[in-house]
Amino acid sequence: MAVRPILRFPDARLRMPAAEVLAFDAETRALADDLRDTMRAAPGIGITAPHLGILKRLVVIELPDEAIVRIYVNPRIVWMAEETREHAEGSVSMPGVTETVERPARVRLRYHDLDGVEHEEEAEGLLGVCLQHEIDQLDGIFWIQRLSRLRRERVVKRFGKMTKAA
Repeated sequence: MAVRPILRFPDARLRMPAAEVLAFDAETRALADDLRDTMRAAPGIGITAPHLGILKRLVVIELPDEAIVRIYVNPRIVWMAEETREHAEGSVSMPGVTETVERPARVRLRYHDLDGVEHEEEAEGLLGVCLQHEIDQLDGIFWIQRLSRLRRERVVKRFGKMTKAA
C-alpha cells in the first residue's frame, strides 16, 4: 500500500480511455489499495487508475462521513434518469478548483468486485455524481469537458493561476 503520484491536468493520459481489467488478482487488489491511500492523501472522495497513469477500469470511492470504501472494477452505466441535478465537482488531477456540473439525478451501473463477481446497483445523490464523474474519467472524458466552453476556460485559467502561485 502506497501513495502514488497523481497526474496533473493537462496531462494527455487523462483523456485516454481505460482498458477493462481482465485479471482479478493480487496486482489488482494492490492497485485498489494504492488508489485508496492516494485518494485519502490527495485528499479526494473518488479516484481512478487513470489518475495514476494506469489505463485500467478501476474506481475507488469513499464518501465523507461513511466508513466504507467502494471499489468498482469495469463499471459501466446501463441506465440514466431523465431528471438532472447540479453538483459542484473537481478532480484530484486539478486540485483547488471546482465548478457546477449538471448530470442525471440517478444512474444504474454494472461492475465487478475485486473477486470478479458482477453486480448491478442504482445510485443517486453524491454517490451517483461520483460514479458518473469517475466513469467519465475511465472513458477518457475529463470532468471539465462537461462544462460550457466559457466555464471550462475560466476553470483552466483559475487552475493555471493557482499552479503558478504555488
